[in-house]
Amino acid sequence: MKKLLLIRHAKATHQTGLADYERPLKYKGSQDAALMAARLREHAIIPQLLISSPALRTLATADIFAEHLSLGQPHTDKSIYDASEGTLVKVVNQLPGQHDFIGLVGHNPGISQLVYYLTGEMREMETCAAVLIEFDLEEWSAIGKESGKITYYSSPDQSL
Repeated sequence: MKKLLLIRHAKATHQTGLADYERPLKYKGSQDAALMAARLREHAIIPQLLISSPALRTLATADIFAEHLSLGQPHTDKSIYDASEGTLVKVVNQLPGQHDFIGLVGHNPGISQLVYYLTGEMREMETCAAVLIEFDLEEWSAIGKESGKITYYSSPDQSL
């Protein structure tokens, strides 16, 4: 069984003069990432590996999750930045086979589109939302349209 944790990056600034790729997290974004990581820890949802877009706000989000979940340094994949649903499906299909549970930190609209593609369910992937999708499959390459099931969803504004 493969498990995929999809996380949208936390709230970032919209400062003028900064390229989109270089936008840092807002203070609230850092707080939200720590809150969401704590929720995942409470539910024992801890991936073996985090893979992130290398954009500043996304990698900063992944770093916070990695720290709170006692994971190693997140890996980066530049194809996650500004990725379409199709590109993200390719990323998922090429995930390292030795890991059964991987977290992917990315951007909208791609993350929301990927959730729908993989599960057939619409979820609001607001900033720092997290969704766990489980697949009754042994290989990442076998994952495709509506092959997964959402088993956990949370967002910073959701009260538990």
